[in-house]
Amino acid sequence: MDKELLKKWKELFYSVIDDVTVSDELKKAVFQNNLGEWTKILTDVVVETSKKMGWVSCARNNKAEILPISRNEYLTIDVVSFPKSNCEWKFPVAAIELENSNKNDIIAYSLWKVICIRVRFRLVYCYRQNKKEVSSLIGYLNKNVLSCIPVAERQQIKGLLGIVIGCRDEINTFPYRYFRWWQYCENTGKFEQFI
Repeated sequence: MDKELLKKWKELFYSVIDDVTVSDELKKAVFQNNLGEWTKILTDVVVETSKKMGWVSCARNNKAEILPISRNEYLTIDVVSFPKSNCEWKFPVAAIELENSNKNDIIAYSLWKVICIRVRFRLVYCYRQNKKEVSSLIGYLNKNVLSCIPVAERQQIKGLLGIVIGCRDEINTFPYRYFRWWQYCENTGKFEQFI
């Protein structure tokens, strides 16, 4: 089920990016190394992808009155998505962080935050200059975040947990090879590439 959910998200995500304006703006931000703009555009893409999933999302510049207390962000998570329902205090279905820092510990913090939240869909989007840095980051997160969680608690991570890394070296193959997708594997306790 998790693979199907991620596959659906990935297809819808790319369908949003395929809009020429969005694609051009995001590529320009990557090319200029303007990571603030990268985050802003990507946040809008994630919110739109969430809509296509049938969810309602709250994010910076996307205030949604989904709970009795209206916010742009809930739980200091960049994008929190909710199922459509008539319940006032519903649980979120997705928690998504968009991290533009080049520091591994900041990305690890974003990962730790989404792991701490009870949702069925967790993603962290981040950015690296080249493929070597992508591999290094995945190794770092496996070693310093996932392996630090006791096995019994790691087995309690339910739903999807993934990392999506934009790789600057792959700008010429934007967006399909630019974004690298990784999914937490319950059997190995590590992130494995999702193709």
